[in-house]
Amino acid sequence: MEHFLLQLRKNFSESDSNFVAMKNYSKNIFTSFLLIISFVITAQKLPSNKDKIYFEVDRFVANPNPSNLLKLEKFDRDITTVIRKSNDKNELLALVILNCNKGYYETLFNTTSKAISSYEKAWQTYQKNQLKNYDIIEFCLIPLGNLYAIVGDFDNAENTIKQYYYIATETKNQQQQYAAVLNLSNVYQNTGRINEAIDLLEKTIKSQKLTNLQKGNLYNNLGSNYFLHTTPNKMIPNAFENAEKAYLKAVLLLVQDNTQSEALANTYRNLSKLKLEKNETELALQYFEKAKSEFRKTSKKNSRTKAQFNFDEAIILFKKENFEEATTLIKEIFLLLIPSYSNEITLLPSEKSLYAETLLLDAIDLQAAIYKAQNKPQKAIESYKLSFFIEDIFQSSLLSENSKIINQIRNRNRTEKCIAIYEDLYKKDKNTAHLENAFLLSEQTKSAVLKQGLIQSKKQSRIEKQILTQLQNENIIILKEQQKGELASINKINEAISKQNELMLQLKQIDIKTPSKSIQNINLNDLYNKLKEDNAVLIQYFSGVEKMYSFTIMDKKIYLNSFRNNSYNSAKIIQFLDFFNDANSIANSPKEYNQRSTIAYQLLSLPKSKSHKNLIVIPDGLLNFLPFEALITKASATTNFAKMNYFLNDFNVGYQNSAHFYMSSKESKKQPEQTVLGMFPIFENTTYALNFSKEELQSIREKFKGNYFENTNATFENFKKNANKYSILHLSTHASSGDIQTPASIRFYDQEILYTELYNLNIHPELVVLSACETGIGKLFKSEGAMSIARGFQFAGAQNLLFSLWKVNDYTTSIFMDLFYTNIKKNQSYLEANANAKRDYLKSATVSNAKKSPYYWSAFVYYGSVEKEKISPNYIYYSTGLLMLISLFLIYIRTRK
Repeated sequence: MEHFLLQLRKNFSESDSNFVAMKNYSKNIFTSFLLIISFVITAQKLPSNKDKIYFEVDRFVANPNPSNLLKLEKFDRDITTVIRKSNDKNELLALVILNCNKGYYETLFNTTSKAISSYEKAWQTYQKNQLKNYDIIEFCLIPLGNLYAIVGDFDNAENTIKQYYYIATETKNQQQQYAAVLNLSNVYQNTGRINEAIDLLEKTIKSQKLTNLQKGNLYNNLGSNYFLHTTPNKMIPNAFENAEKAYLKAVLLLVQDNTQSEALANTYRNLSKLKLEKNETELALQYFEKAKSEFRKTSKKNSRTKAQFNFDEAIILFKKENFEEATTLIKEIFLLLIPSYSNEITLLPSEKSLYAETLLLDAIDLQAAIYKAQNKPQKAIESYKLSFFIEDIFQSSLLSENSKIINQIRNRNRTEKCIAIYEDLYKKDKNTAHLENAFLLSEQTKSAVLKQGLIQSKKQSRIEKQILTQLQNENIIILKEQQKGELASINKINEAISKQNELMLQLKQIDIKTPSKSIQNINLNDLYNKLKEDNAVLIQYFSGVEKMYSFTIMDKKIYLNSFRNNSYNSAKIIQFLDFFNDANSIANSPKEYNQRSTIAYQLLSLPKSKSHKNLIVIPDGLLNFLPFEALITKASATTNFAKMNYFLNDFNVGYQNSAHFYMSSKESKKQPEQTVLGMFPIFENTTYALNFSKEELQSIREKFKGNYFENTNATFENFKKNANKYSILHLSTHASSGDIQTPASIRFYDQEILYTELYNLNIHPELVVLSACETGIGKLFKSEGAMSIARGFQFAGAQNLLFSLWKVNDYTTSIFMDLFYTNIKKNQSYLEANANAKRDYLKSATVSNAKKSPYYWSAFVYYGSVEKEKISPNYIYYSTGLLMLISLFLIYIRTRK
């Protein structure tokens, strides 16, 4: 239940926003008193804009309710129009205070998106006008950072927290530094950077002079991060023990302060979850009762915190299979979080009443799980559809690519549960509609962020594109500075973060006017027809937590296969992939390669039909790095690599990000004469030298006209200037897949370019060939794929790409590329040219048996369109001539008769 762990505790901790209202209220009462005295004395002066603002804030705080909040929001819009161009810093500061108070109460009344907008407006006004004499960190930035995290906008959350940590460090405000560490660890936790969170928390606990209360809260967070290490796919030794120790230390510290009932209640709740995960239900209940006891002591019990306790109790009841009581608590959650909720009979809320709220999302998902346990699959599907709707709301509010990808995790888990339900339904009634629904759900998760980004880029205004480019530039500054480690400039990073915040706020204001729409499902009949036209079979994988599913579409039918995604089956895939870690693994153990490869082939349920020429693979998870062509369909004892039974012999294998990408891929409009833009840095007389790149250059230049930049001329600037002038872009250079911290990159002669720097190129070539190492490898996200150089070019507009899956050999790559371009010259489609180049390579008499190992020829995979086989102009000419001769001959025969 990863999505349960995505909730971020709304931790205003030492920066309790109640102080915002109280402090401002006291200040404003005094202001109002002076204002009244002023009226009495002078009876002439009209109230200033500043006084009007304070008066309205005071009036609202005296009686805060949703109706009065709407009036305050209207006043804010009106007064903002009046003082928009004001230079009066007192008026502007009053506007900041108004929006901070408004944001606080909007949070209390569960209108999170409005609260974020209010805090953003306050921060923008404060920053833009360089205002002072107000604790902007306490009353604006801390709650804003927490709200960003709650809605899954983790990039903005991280930037905001880092910014106020920097300000707090400059002003030596230890309390706000501590709040930043606590909240930043929450962001790391929710973005999967658990080790970073643990490292940050442990260092802070050891190095800082902290109160018992502060240490207690830090230990509670530390326990939550250790707890995440207990999930099956991340099981780390002693994770449960470390989590429990940290929670118990937190209890010992927090129990000493009787004002910290809420923090203590949260720790007991976490202990309850820990015990529940270990199936120690009775202990879980005991800790939960302690949590409830502490919660009753707290003075502030807003609807969200009440709903959170209901949800935690409902989870325990669900585990005990007490479904009716759990459902009762879920209904109470709906009543607390949805003002218009009245579906007491149907239970589930209406779609129009839903909004972006993680707790609401979790409650609906839990109800779906209850329905499934009660053997009500259709009701479970109905519930999950509401959850998908909420996820769409979340996604539409996010601007950062990284945040959107992270939020896809929840959708994937939910999708897997739905596919499992559809699979069970199909087994019962054999209704193919269940398979179609399951496939369409799987399809929705495939490269969804890339897909949406490409659609939006076509609609973006010039200003939006400028801001996005600036945002990207600032992010690159941060990444490149961080790579310097201890030599990194904190000031430079903070300046870039500050600029990013400013740009993001500008972009959000534009984005409000142009809301994005979710991507519609593909039409299955259109897909069936296109596959028939392309003489192709399509297989799409979905790698879930429990199972790996594969959907095979062939002859207008969908087939579903699955296997357990456990360590036993995963090992079969990993053992095959391990052969490609270095050049010698396969050559030294050809028989073992034969066996391991056959096992992987059998596990993946690949089609065996000989009646289709092409196969489109849509991989997922680790399968993104698997060369399907190199799988062995039938084991043999031969050590002759050319004679092995490769899957390459059965199909021309191509790849795609999704069925949507396959459907939208168009047959490239080849120019009368194809031309190449070649980038060949070669790096002569350096440690980066690519000696055989010269031969690759010469081979391509003999076949295709174009512009070929060598050595010092192979710069990024020359590439950008010329990229839109040629049909094929060929880059023969060095590239790196990066790692968890370092993004993937590609090297031009003058500089190394990160994959995200390619996003804004706006290119539309027929083909991009990345003749370099690991150009298809990068940080991997299930469904979305690898954050690789290839992705950078896809985002830039390239539809057809040939790229590598591991470190390629300079010599054999030059041979392969010669064969590939020879096939293109023969007017073969790119898919066929790639497949035939591999077959030709295996047949070549000039290549030794050792170099015919799959390591050397299967690295390059083709993502793109499946073009119909081209008929050469000469063939058409000769065929027409032959037909004319036959016709004349028949006429002659008839005349003779």
